[in-house]
Amino acid sequence: MPPLPPSFYLGDTVAIARAMVGKYLVRASGGVTLAVRIAETEAYAAAGDRACHAYGGRRTARNEVMFGPPGRAYIYFTYGTHHCLNLVTGPEGEAAAVLVRGALPVLGGDEMARRRFGRPLGELSARQRRDLLNGPGKLCQALGLTRAENGLPLDGPELWAAEDLTGLGLPPPEPVGEVRTGRRVGIAYAGEAVEFPWRFWLAEGYTEVKVK
Repeated sequence: MPPLPPSFYLGDTVAIARAMVGKYLVRASGGVTLAVRIAETEAYAAAGDRACHAYGGRRTARNEVMFGPPGRAYIYFTYGTHHCLNLVTGPEGEAAAVLVRGALPVLGGDEMARRRFGRPLGELSARQRRDLLNGPGKLCQALGLTRAENGLPLDGPELWAAEDLTGLGLPPPEPVGEVRTGRRVGIAYAGEAVEFPWRFWLAEGYTEVKVK
C-alpha cells in the first residue's frame, strides 16, 4: 500500500481531480487510523479560474501552500465554521489544487461518526449515515483535519493517499464504476468559471453535494 508519490500530483489538475475519485485517503493521529474512499472532487487552477484562491497570481499567507511543491495538503477555514482539504497539484510556483468534497467511510467509521454526531455508525439514522462525509467540512471534521495540518505531505505518516488499502489488511478495492462530471459548488461569484465542468463524483453509492 505505497502512498501515491508526489509525481502523481504533477499533471493536469482537472485530470488529477478525476483520477482521485476512487482513491483512498488515510489519516493517522493519536494512535487512531481512519480511512475513506474519495467520492467527490473539484479542480481549481489559478490560470483563468476565477474560483481559485490564487486567481491572477494572488499570493497570501492563506494560500501560500498552493504555490509549494505538489503532493501536500492545502487546508483552509471558511465561513467561520469548517475546514476544507485540498491536494496541491502542478509544478511548484503554479498554484492549483484538488478539493476533496466528499468520501465514503472505509476504516474507523465508528470514530468518524462519533466526531460528527456523538455516537457510533450503527446508531445513526439513514440520513445521518448518508450525510456523514458528503461535504468538505464534514470530511475534515470526521478526519480531524484543521489548519494545524496545512502543508502536510500526502505521503504519510499523518496523512496519505493510496490506490488501495491492502497494506492495512483490507480487501482489494471494488471497481470505481461511472464517474459523473458537472459544475462546481458555491462559486456564483466566479464569472465564466461557474460553468467549468470541473467537479467529479461517484455515480453509485454516494450522494453528492448539490449545486446551488
